[in-house]
Amino acid sequence: MRVSRVQAEENRQTVINVASRLFREHGFDGIGLKDLMEAAGLTQGAFYKQFASKEDLEIQASKRALESASCRWTAAMTANPEDPLGAVVSFYLSTGHREERTDGCPIVALGSDAARHGDEVKASFEAGIRTHLEALERLVSQTPGDEAEGEIKGKAMAILSMMVGALTISRVVNDPDLAKAFLDTAVAQVRTIAAGRTE
Repeated sequence: MRVSRVQAEENRQTVINVASRLFREHGFDGIGLKDLMEAAGLTQGAFYKQFASKEDLEIQASKRALESASCRWTAAMTANPEDPLGAVVSFYLSTGHREERTDGCPIVALGSDAARHGDEVKASFEAGIRTHLEALERLVSQTPGDEAEGEIKGKAMAILSMMVGALTISRVVNDPDLAKAFLDTAVAQVRTIAAGRTE
């Protein structure tokens, strides 16, 4: 039976959504097309009617995962307008987010994979990283202090680097206390950076 254009587009979006979650859980190379398509409720044969290659899907799924991450940041900021930076940091550097394998930060889950892939996959990540940096720059500029634009950008980069690094390390270690210590220390240090203090 022939699939309508509307249904074909719905199927394509389903595959992208499923892939964005499964890639974060297993990595780009940790899951094959057969399993991806099966998880989306479709046959492997339908894949090439929707995507040029697995890399094409990796690009689309990366964009979707990073858009989702950005939406989560926005939701956290909206939920706590009195302290939007604190809301983002508390959500991002939480034990709950550490445990999220399929819906967690794609930069942490797939960053090293993306670094080994082509320019288009990297471009998806770069766009998402720039969106995160822009959000952090807005948040840092709202903290007390008269800082030049370059200082605000530098603080945003330092904060994002620390958050991604702390979450990555917390996922790598087995000791739950050590994992939590990395998260908690990063929360405190992000506050210090945003406030412009030095220890």
